[in-house]
Amino acid sequence: MMSGNYTSIDNQKVSGSVPSVPDPGHISAKFSDSNLQNFPPPSAHGKISSGSRLPRDADDTFSKPVSGTDEPQQSGWMRTFTIAAYKPYFDVDTIDVLERIKDSLFPFRGTFTEKTAGNPDLYGPFWICTTLIFVAASIGTFVTYLAHKLKNKEWDYDINVVTWSAGVFYGYVTIVPLGLYVVLKYFSVPSGLVQLFCLYGYSLFIFIPALCLSIIPLEIFRWVIAGVAGFMSASFVALNLRAHIMSAGERWVFIVASIFLLQLALSVVLKIYLFTVTF
Repeated sequence: MMSGNYTSIDNQKVSGSVPSVPDPGHISAKFSDSNLQNFPPPSAHGKISSGSRLPRDADDTFSKPVSGTDEPQQSGWMRTFTIAAYKPYFDVDTIDVLERIKDSLFPFRGTFTEKTAGNPDLYGPFWICTTLIFVAASIGTFVTYLAHKLKNKEWDYDINVVTWSAGVFYGYVTIVPLGLYVVLKYFSVPSGLVQLFCLYGYSLFIFIPALCLSIIPLEIFRWVIAGVAGFMSASFVALNLRAHIMSAGERWVFIVASIFLLQLALSVVLKIYLFTVTF
């Protein structure tokens, strides 16, 4: 049986015990200010703005590296065969495309090449040509359909209208600027190949409303529409290239006149082959 006398161990030194730690009271912690670097927010990608511009077109257009991509970079003209080489020319905003279309409808300003010198695009020309192909094929087919029905004649759909339209528009907007680029290089005139593609592509937009108006079954009206559209398109190209071609010397007049007449001939070809009804 245990004794009722207990021994206090508060003041004894017991082996293995942990000495008590006096309470220091409330401790306040103070943190020093840290020097943190503030990073600006990432810029918007996929827009053309005053603070973000695409590379200027020049002879080394397709040899420029595309920043911010993980794709392997190619050097020189080898990049021409890569998708990365064409990405900057399809990175446009709807507002930019609409603004350039509006400039093409006012051909006498002659400021299109100055506005697009730093950021020419291929997105607008591609869709303008594609729209022209379907508009020309559908309206041209509809015009011939009405003409046959009004005269109670049998009508058959001609699929060659689509292929012919594709060959004309895609071929024209590719071959003509390429040929003009070679001519300008021969006369040592500064020019950019992509900028020529951009200029000729937007110059064809006027033919979209012209083709829609050509549905009116009046032959003289169709000729007037084709002539006005061709004159506006030819003036748009010639006036925008005149300032650059004048450095070629006295022959600049013949070059500009050839550009004007070639563009005007396109409207005549469209009138003859798309809106001439034959039975």
